Amino acid sequence: MSLERAVRAKIAAKRDPALEKEAQEWVEAIIGRKLDGEPFEDAIRDGQVLCELMNKLKPGAVAKVNSSGGQFKMMENINNFQKALKDYGVSDVDVFQTVDLWEKNKDFASVINCLFALGRETYRHPEWTGPKLGPKPADEAKRDFSEEQLNAGKTIIGLQAGQNKGASQAGQNMGAGRKIILGK
Repeated sequence: MSLERAVRAKIAAKRDPALEKEAQEWVEAIIGRKLDGEPFEDAIRDGQVLCELMNKLKPGAVAKVNSSGGQFKMMENINNFQKALKDYGVSDVDVFQTVDLWEKNKDFASVINCLFALGRETYRHPEWTGPKLGPKPADEAKRDFSEEQLNAGKTIIGLQAGQNKGASQAGQNMGAGRKIILGK
């Protein structure tokens, strides 16, 4: 198998049709229309649907949506969507690369993961009362300990501190030691 086919197979294996369908249904519920007639990947490829989605979540998030023009105008839609994502609060690591959506047979799974990250981020925006996507992120569980409780914790030696009834890794050798040869 050639390297290119191996890479394509690995990327295709990351795709989950159930997650793609769930993301598509969420997008359709928010924008208020069905994306029938073509695969979800093709329907959002030019970025117009994604910009519409972002403007529904946060009105005015994408100021200009290009509906005509060449490839660069359509890729500009995707870039505008990505910028709006980051402004909305989606982490940089969750944002897909433009080519993952624009070029066929690239990493569409990363686009779906990005939509799920956006869906999770909607939980953090109380002004959004529409449908959500994905699990609710954990809230901060801040704890206030008294000074007495903090001092009591300092007297406990946990197993991670290297004490386990005298057992240690001292004296263990794994493999050959390092040999330094001088004068060569």
